[in-house]
Amino acid sequence: MTTGEQITQTVRSWPGVESAPHRFGGTEFRVGRRELGHLHGDRIADLPFPRRVRDELIADGRAHPHHVLPDSGWITTSIRSDDEARNAIELFRMAYERAQGARRSHA
Repeated sequence: MTTGEQITQTVRSWPGVESAPHRFGGTEFRVGRRELGHLHGDRIADLPFPRRVRDELIADGRAHPHHVLPDSGWITTSIRSDDEARNAIELFRMAYERAQGARRSHA
């Protein structure tokens, strides 16, 4: 199984997560209307976070500024190895928990 397949299988297994083709290629994951992030094949994952969280993830070496929008809250992380895929899954889990918290507060 490729790293992209590992990530997709894991993230899609979480309650409420849906996947679909991403508008710029790859696979996008959503909870309701909120995008958790997306994969570009087995190369990179892009995820949105509040700027403070984004800055912490970059400072910790877990991510890089987004490859197209470096001044946004988005991050990019490589998913070429199993270790990188595990990191990406943890980042998707962070995004998922934030989305679940937002859904609960709006309910």
